Amino acid sequence: MSALAPAQLDDLLAYACALPGASFDVKWGSERVVSIGGKMFLVCGADALSYKAPDEDFLPLSGLPGVRPAPYLARARWIQVRSTEALSLDDLRQGIARSRELALQKLPKAQRAAWA
Repeated sequence: MSALAPAQLDDLLAYACALPGASFDVKWGSERVVSIGGKMFLVCGADALSYKAPDEDFLPLSGLPGVRPAPYLARARWIQVRSTEALSLDDLRQGIARSRELALQKLPKAQRAAWA
């Protein structure tokens, strides 16, 4: 299993923070969180990251090696990724960008227009 290295987590976190409208925060003591308009789209822990998946992709993704439903957020269709065994770093970047889009869709129209 190819566990996510701290440098990979930092790279993915930096990618998420560079997306338009993204803001960074630390919640729950040590979890690094990236949001848009106050809506989270990435949670990065010490050895895993979590993000929202489209409803139709949630079950297929959560069954892959190194991927599972995210604790506390699975009801909202979030997945937790602990390794690059099934998803490459490019796949993770695409997933993070899609998670941002899903969060953006939940914002009021005026806010969405500013970051679309």
